[in-house]
Amino acid sequence: MGKRKVVPFGPQHPVLPEPIHLDLVMEDEKILEAVPNIGFVHRGLEGLIEKKDFNELIYIAERTCGICSYQHGMGYTETLEQIMGVEIPDRAKFLRSTWSELGRLHSHLLWLGLLADGFGFESLFYECWRIREKILDLHELTVGARLIFSVNKVGGVLRDITPEMQKTILETLDVVEEEVKNIQKTFLYDYSVQSRLKGIGVLSLQQVHDLGCAGPFARASGLNLDMRKLGYDAYPYIDFEPIISTDGDCFARCDVRTREIFQSIDIIRQIFAKMPEGDIAVPVKGMPNGEATVRIEQPRGEAVYYVKGNGKKLLDRMRIRTPTFANLPGLLETMKGADLSDVPLLILSIDPCISCTER
Repeated sequence: MGKRKVVPFGPQHPVLPEPIHLDLVMEDEKILEAVPNIGFVHRGLEGLIEKKDFNELIYIAERTCGICSYQHGMGYTETLEQIMGVEIPDRAKFLRSTWSELGRLHSHLLWLGLLADGFGFESLFYECWRIREKILDLHELTVGARLIFSVNKVGGVLRDITPEMQKTILETLDVVEEEVKNIQKTFLYDYSVQSRLKGIGVLSLQQVHDLGCAGPFARASGLNLDMRKLGYDAYPYIDFEPIISTDGDCFARCDVRTREIFQSIDIIRQIFAKMPEGDIAVPVKGMPNGEATVRIEQPRGEAVYYVKGNGKKLLDRMRIRTPTFANLPGLLETMKGADLSDVPLLILSIDPCISCTER
């Protein structure tokens, strides 16, 4: 029996996109237990309810995370609309779903690039991010920004997507679809990639259910759960089913996310085919008085937004539960018995967003 030791991993590490900090209890090269240390990048965003009114907090919520920025702002806004009894126009619902899916595309392409970087495939990393730039160009075309959209408001959205923009988006997505098919072949069929991902970090369906995991991380173990099926925004009018795998390893998580890229492209095509005419916002008066909870499907999984208003411009409470927070127990479970060399890939396999988690 080898000697046990504790190896600190992070918060700064060459392969980590964000500052996650783990204490790894090890015996030789095997991990016996992983202990997370939360709070390295805590910014106290939820405490700003004491200083910013509920409308200004939309822009604070967006800055919870740079990658899923749009959906943070959308989730918070829809919670306020539920409290205030506001029904937004149908066109605004379709526009919100469009930007949600564009955000999912850029997030998954970013993650695929980081995964390639994690197992040392630099040219594949550059190719993923080159394709992602096309999606960021569509963000800039429609809202004037590449990451922080600032397009949500209580009662709808601030910008429309014109028919000319829709045509450009569809043409770009046709190109992106073909390019992703090429990189998908490498991620799923290259022997060297398979050797780094297959059989690594296996979680069963029962484990992801018991540990409360979310998003592609959980669906890769067979959990058929996607918050979009709750029917918010335009999703009741869209034909799609959650993408799942049953293998439950790092390879399955890669497979699910690559297939979700094609699914998002198809959803955007359906949205534009069914996009209703009309206003993009309704006037809203009064202050939020009451409490509400909204659940949405971010690129990383289910996010929960809770808001409590008191009839004044400053809220009593604003709380966000992010998918990475839900997936941390699953991540720690995958590390038990794993090799130290697989830790970066295991962390990347949950698509971690530490700034979201710690806020």
